[in-house]
Amino acid sequence: MDLFSRSWTALRTTVAGLPVEDFEQPSGCEGWLVRDLVCHLIIDAQDVLITLVTPAETEPTRDALTYWTVSGTPPTGADPLDALTVRLAAAYEDPGLLTFHLDDVGSAAGRAARLVDPDLRVSTRGEVLTAGDYLSVYVLEWTLHHLDLVRHLPDAAGPPPEGLARSRELVEGICGAVFPASFSDEDVLLLGTGRRAPTGAETRELGDLAAALPFVLG
Repeated sequence: MDLFSRSWTALRTTVAGLPVEDFEQPSGCEGWLVRDLVCHLIIDAQDVLITLVTPAETEPTRDALTYWTVSGTPPTGADPLDALTVRLAAAYEDPGLLTFHLDDVGSAAGRAARLVDPDLRVSTRGEVLTAGDYLSVYVLEWTLHHLDLVRHLPDAAGPPPEGLARSRELVEGICGAVFPASFSDEDVLLLGTGRRAPTGAETRELGDLAAALPFVLG
C-alpha cells in the first residue's frame, strides 16, 4: 500500500513540475504526446477510485501477477480508446487544466488507497482481486507510465528506485522470465515491455530470452 502511494505521488509530482512546453513533447507511448499520457493518468485515477468502491463477494479470480495479459504485439496508438484519449487531451487546451484535474482526482485516488483494507475483495474488468493485489498492479502501471512520461524529458525526475525494483519483480513474475542481474531495473522494464529494443550487446547477454521479447502487458 505504501509503495503504491510513493509511486503515485512521485508520478504526480513530476507531472506538476513540467513546464508548459513539455506537454507537446512525445511520450514513451506510441502515438501519444505527454499531454495525452497525462490525460490517460486521469482516467487511470478514476478507475482506481471506481474499483476501490466496487466490493465483490466472491473469491479472487486474479492476483497482482495473473491480472495481466501478455502478448507480443506493441500498441500502435490506433486503438479507438487510445484515439479517444488524444481527443480528450486536446479538448483541455490549457495544460494547467490537465494538471489541476490530475491533482484533484489523483489526490482522491491516493487517499482511497491509504484508507482501503488490503484484504477487501474488489471487482474490475470482470475479475475479482484483493485491494492489496489491485494496488500492486498499479505500482507497475504507475512506474511504466512514469518511464513513458520522462522518455524524452531528460530534466524530469523519474520513478523512485523502490518502485522500479518492485516493478521488475512483477514483470519477471508475470512473464516467467529472469533478466540478467547486470541489467538495471529500468532497462528490464523498458526492454521487457518493448519500450525500447535491446542493443547488440544486450541481445547477446539476454541469450535465448531475446527471442521472446517483448512481453507486452495489457
